[in-house]
Amino acid sequence: MGRRTDHSGRKLRGFLNIDKPAGITSFDVVRQVRRAAGIRKVGHAGTLDPAATGVLPIAIGDATKLIEELVDAHKAYRGVIRFGAATDTYDSDGAVVSECDASAVTRQAIEAQLDQFRGEIQQVPPAFSAVKRDGEPAYRAARRGEPMKLEARPVTVYDLAVGDLDTSDPKRPAITVDIKCSRGFYVRSLAHDLGAALGVGAHLDGLCRTAVGAFTVEQATRLDRACELLEAGETEDLAHALDAVLTKWPAVIVGTRDAADLRQGRDIIAMPRPGYVAPPLEEGKPRRARCYGPDGHLIALLEQGLVVGAWHPYRVVPPA
Repeated sequence: MGRRTDHSGRKLRGFLNIDKPAGITSFDVVRQVRRAAGIRKVGHAGTLDPAATGVLPIAIGDATKLIEELVDAHKAYRGVIRFGAATDTYDSDGAVVSECDASAVTRQAIEAQLDQFRGEIQQVPPAFSAVKRDGEPAYRAARRGEPMKLEARPVTVYDLAVGDLDTSDPKRPAITVDIKCSRGFYVRSLAHDLGAALGVGAHLDGLCRTAVGAFTVEQATRLDRACELLEAGETEDLAHALDAVLTKWPAVIVGTRDAADLRQGRDIIAMPRPGYVAPPLEEGKPRRARCYGPDGHLIALLEQGLVVGAWHPYRVVPPA
């Protein structure tokens, strides 16, 4: 795996907005991209279940240093919830554990239950999930027939809307949901919990992630096409810049001397560019900013110190 440049000779790094197909894992996507790009340093931002499709941001090269910033970004999903059958995995891949005639379910009844799933809520992840306890993923214990009793975790649902109720299968009607949520939210758990609230059971019958931060499914590239472009070295219209995941962050621009200090991990005193407005503190966390050198290239991610104008480079980005 020696090819680490594009046709221009520049080191290949950045984010790919991949439209993941159904039937493969998120790490399968990483493997295919790694092979096509000839680069080992590849990672994904936010796992998608094998049956799910949609936005899977892939970081290449130095962009892997910024994955965590994207994992924390807001997500959007479109899912299909089918009533009348609950499964052990909370989706259509699992074994049915209970079923009933759900023909009496109405859209109005569904709407009446939705408020409890909006805003800041406590949600229990599915037993078949990657949530770990004592270092073991929950799905491994579930596959052994020893499902873990997972605790509820705080998640946030910023928006939750439903479409028309599909009654083409009268005993197992289905409804489409559009969700904007925080990190850690499981649409499968929403389907299961909504079915339980209605007393008929339900599972997730289809899922597409429509957005991760600024990356949307409308602008995503099919995995097979992305691999073709990577193998050909044609990445100019494929790879997004490192700071594509930082567009809402304030910017600090420094000169040559400060840039050199930052690259050595040393703190600097630098005032933000004109028009800068410091973002509010979040739960006591230091303010953060993206930093550019005189050549316009991203140098580091900064945390603001206690002294006005003091910045600490908590993550340094190597030169291109």
